[in-house]
Amino acid sequence: MDRLRRSPSRRRLLQGAFAAAVPAALLPATRATAGDRAVDYPLADWVPASTSNYTASNRPSSYPIDYVVIHVTQETYADTLAIFQNPAKKVSAHYVVRSTDGHIAQCVRERNIGWHAGNWTYNTRSIGIEHEGWVDKPEYFTNAMYEQSAALTAAICAKYDIPKDREHIIGHHEVPGSDHTDPGPHWDWTRYLRLVNFA
Repeated sequence: MDRLRRSPSRRRLLQGAFAAAVPAALLPATRATAGDRAVDYPLADWVPASTSNYTASNRPSSYPIDYVVIHVTQETYADTLAIFQNPAKKVSAHYVVRSTDGHIAQCVRERNIGWHAGNWTYNTRSIGIEHEGWVDKPEYFTNAMYEQSAALTAAICAKYDIPKDREHIIGHHEVPGSDHTDPGPHWDWTRYLRLVNFA
């Protein structure tokens, strides 16, 4: 039995010392878990927006959450995340969905107010989901993007008791006062709402 309790090898000790010395920023990114409370949606990775780009809050206690606002980035996924992390930009959304595989990044906690709708009342009462792509390039709206985004929207609706309909899941262009056109004419609302309702 004493043989099974050997002291660690020199190699193991060196590996441990190396790991302790490496800055966290150089280690591989890990998915945040519900235990560390960094994400609200378990399938999302935490990629935080600058604190200069959203308003800290305590929703739904401070404001009810009644809407999901669907956006299209007019940028790449990586550029969108960089914009949200730039404190000079004064913009953010809660989530960003990548085109190729539907991968989801959470940038703002749901309890906080993202600056995405261009209308303060709608910002306070909504969750914003950005989708990588351009309104005039339907090839960006992949099956994976629709499916993963719809599952996210369904989870948000279930969590906040938001009806899964077009009165509560709206496009950015439908926000009062908006001068945006996204998600644009190629976004398939019928398909999206069907996926949300069957998720």
